[in-house]
Order: sequence, then C-alpha cells, then structure tokens
Amino acid sequence: MAGIRLDGVDKVYSGGVKAVDGLDLDIRDGEFMVLVGPSGCGKSTALRMIAGLEEISGGTVSIGDRVVNDLAPKDRDIAMVFQNYALYPHMTVEKNLEFGLKLRGASKEERQKKVREAAKMLGLDQFLSRKPAELSGGQRQRVAMGRAIVREPQAFLMDEPLSNLDAKLRVSMRASLSQLHERLGVTTVYVTHDQVEAMTLGTRVCVLRDGRLQQVDTPQRLFDDPVNLFVAGFIGSPSMNFVTAELTRGDGGAQVSFAGFTLPVPDALLAAKPGLEGHLGRTVILGVRPSDFEDAAHAKPDWAPLEVTCSVTENLGSEINVIFAIDAPPVEHKDTADLAEDAAEGEADAAIPLVDDKALWTARVNARSDVQPGQRVELAVDTGRLHFFDPDSGLAIGHRGALADSVPA
Repeated sequence: MAGIRLDGVDKVYSGGVKAVDGLDLDIRDGEFMVLVGPSGCGKSTALRMIAGLEEISGGTVSIGDRVVNDLAPKDRDIAMVFQNYALYPHMTVEKNLEFGLKLRGASKEERQKKVREAAKMLGLDQFLSRKPAELSGGQRQRVAMGRAIVREPQAFLMDEPLSNLDAKLRVSMRASLSQLHERLGVTTVYVTHDQVEAMTLGTRVCVLRDGRLQQVDTPQRLFDDPVNLFVAGFIGSPSMNFVTAELTRGDGGAQVSFAGFTLPVPDALLAAKPGLEGHLGRTVILGVRPSDFEDAAHAKPDWAPLEVTCSVTENLGSEINVIFAIDAPPVEHKDTADLAEDAAEGEADAAIPLVDDKALWTARVNARSDVQPGQRVELAVDTGRLHFFDPDSGLAIGHRGALADSVPA
C-alpha cells in the first residue's frame, strides 16, 4: 500500500483548455479519498493522470515514494475499476478474475488461490463458471472489483463504478465497498458526481470546481463547515438555502434580517466564527440547511420561530420537506450561478424554481408534522448552525481554513 501525492498538477488540452489547475492533494496511505464535483470539474481527468492514462501538463504525481510522471500505467502498481465493468465477454468469471495475474506470470496455484479468496470475499463463488452476459449489473461490477483485488495493488482507482446500477443496488454496493475497504485497507481514490456516494464512502472528500480544489475534508466537516458558497450549496441534499441578509446588533445582541424575518445570532456562534463580528452592520449571504429547521411543535424550545406559508410538501415517510417562498430574490453570485447551471444539467438536485422572483426554500421537518400545502406553519430554526458568507468573495465568514484550503472564484 502507499499514499498518493499530487503537487501543482495541471492538465491543459489543445486550445489552452485547463481541465486541472494547480491541484495539490495528499492522499494518505490506506485512505478512501473521494473526488466529487459537477460535470467537467476535472475529477476524472485527475484520476486518469494518477493512473497514467492522461499525460500530465505540469506538476508531479507520486505513488508511495516514487514520482510516476513518466511511468507507464502498468508500472504504477495500481488497479482501476471503471463504470462500464470492462470485462471480457468470452471469458468466464474465473478467467476474468485471473487474467491480470496470468499476464504477470503468476503460477496456476497462486492464481487459483487469489481468485478463490476474492470470489469468497465478493460472494461470487457460485458464478465462477458463468460469463458476464449471464450476470446482473451488480454481479458484473463485483467481478470488475474482484479483478482489481486479486492483483493486490498499492492503490485502487475507481471511476464512477456504480453509476450504471439502479438506485437500490447502488445502496447495497456502497455498503459492500465500505466493507471491502475496511477489510483490505488499500488506498482508494474514487470519482463520483453523486454526493451521497461521496458522503457515505469517503474517509475524506475533495470537492473540485473548474479544475481547482475547493475544499478537502471529512464528509461531516464539509457539511458542517463549508469553505465557500459553492461547497455549501453542492454538499447536502436538499441543498442549503441562501439569501442576502443584514447582520446587525440589536438590543438583545447580534441578529440577521432578511425577507421580513429577523433571527437572533447566538453569542457562541459569533465567538466560534472569527471575523463574523467585524461584519456587523454589513450585508452578508446567510445560509440555512434544510435539516436545521423543524416544525415548531417538535423543535427544541431555544430554536427561533419562523412563520411561513407552505407551498409544497414532500412526504418522505421518515421526514417531510416543506417548501415555502421567501420575499427575497435569489442570491446573485458566481458560486450560486454555477450551482444552478450544474443542477440544470442534472448533476445535482434539481434547481428549485422561483415564484414571482421569490426564492423557494426547503425545510426538513418531523414526519409527525401535519403541515399541508397552503397552510401557515410555524417553523423553528437552530440559529447555532447558521452559515454566513462574504457577498463579494463567496468565502465562508469565520472559516479557519478559508485561505489555506480553498481558492476563491
């Protein structure tokens, strides 16, 4: 096993198109690193440069203690898993699994031993004599993973391996991947456009945009402490609600006002976000996650009330999404514009439409709520989890890593 390091890696195509721009990324030995971002952000290109399938325009890629810029893919001691399985249709599962070992000159006994171990690990024992056409999509993907496992490489590189599977199968395959990584402990770099995969699989997640690193951190910290508007809006489903607001100090302390509402800003939050107090009396962009709302009837008593008219409800069984209009236009910023463009291309949650130039917000509330469309409903907001962004740079106000971990748009 080995760590992987990218130092100032660039990829420039003909015509000067820069697919990857000065990417610095340190993937630790044994880590499951997920590269995520909208279509065209450079995540697959970065993976292919690690694999040696794309030539590097600048910078260095190291696997373990070796710089591999000039090494052929076969000499990098990595194994790739693609979304299209890439199995040999005329070979049985067993022959597909052992093919790479055979090319490397492994003995018949070694090949059989490793194939049996991988097949048992992946639940493929009973399918060894079948050909790919006789298997389901999930079984074929397990064969593709088994072929990577038997090689015992320093690292696995996976390029959207679950995207061809149906939703239910993706869930079970995610669980299988997590168990495999737990068992094998092999450094894994995994590319996906599906943020649910990113959040559930990654030890850490690297968010890319226009070929540039935005933030790399644990899934929970990306969700709780995004470095800028783009990461805040990209991570989380439904996505974060944004509005232009005024941050002021009133008689009872700091408060934030928008669309006819005023929410208190707890002293503890001001103290936890360095620089936020310096924005008092200024315009900011406020962000509120849907999960930080609740029906007031089921909320904690110290959460701030917010009475709205429900436009639409989405009953998900375990919870309800309450969609409501606020009397404010959508936030105009390059970050939010890019998010809207990405949503329109189907890479993220569908963009929430506007009603008479009023943005629609989403609140996720308890399934026991009896809220109905057209009704007035009193919501409550956990004001200790409000997010604030600079309206010019888009950077999160008070994020300690804003300068070190991200690149402003």
